[in-house]
Amino acid sequence: MTKSSDSSRAAAALPAAIVYVIDDDDALRDALSSLFRSVGLHVELFGSASELLQRKLPETPSCLVLDIRLPGVSGLDFQGQLAKSGVLMPIVFMTGHGDIPMSVRGMKAGAVDFLAKPFRDQDMLDAVAAALESDRKRREADQSVAAVRSAFETLTPREREIMTFVTSGLMNKQVAGKLGLSEITVKIHRANVMKKMACQSLADLVRMAGLLGLNSPKV
Repeated sequence: MTKSSDSSRAAAALPAAIVYVIDDDDALRDALSSLFRSVGLHVELFGSASELLQRKLPETPSCLVLDIRLPGVSGLDFQGQLAKSGVLMPIVFMTGHGDIPMSVRGMKAGAVDFLAKPFRDQDMLDAVAAALESDRKRREADQSVAAVRSAFETLTPREREIMTFVTSGLMNKQVAGKLGLSEITVKIHRANVMKKMACQSLADLVRMAGLLGLNSPKV
């Protein structure tokens, strides 16, 4: 079996989305598991934050349904730990003792919702659906940036220079003057840049330069 077929099978085995639930209440975990599975979602349950930290998280759209009050580290503190670790999973907080300062802190740190117990099943399903959609969009954006960066790395140093000048608004003639090149040479480099970056227009190239965070040169 080849490595590529192994990778394909591994990707195919991943669920379309995963909902992680952390709560020390066994009954609530089971109830949430049944609720999410009833709408076809894959669910993984944990009794504490430390259990999730020991888990290698697969690269698939996911969200975390997190109790605000947990044994050991609190839900809000765990939210901070995840952020520091580079885990950008959307969080839906739930609590039986919530107050306004707690909800504000959680939402400011990126939580998508804050549900007080007891909550309606539909409210939880709506919050999780929004969280999963948010994670899908983030992952798609990350993949887009990664693809643009990969293409940019195929450019020669001169082509990168040309791309930076062109996307800053300079005409070929102006770029040629800045770099001490002939205009035809600039055109050739520019055509190579457009091909390697798979651009159909200058507008596409400008958008990619924005994604890459290219700094406009002093013109």
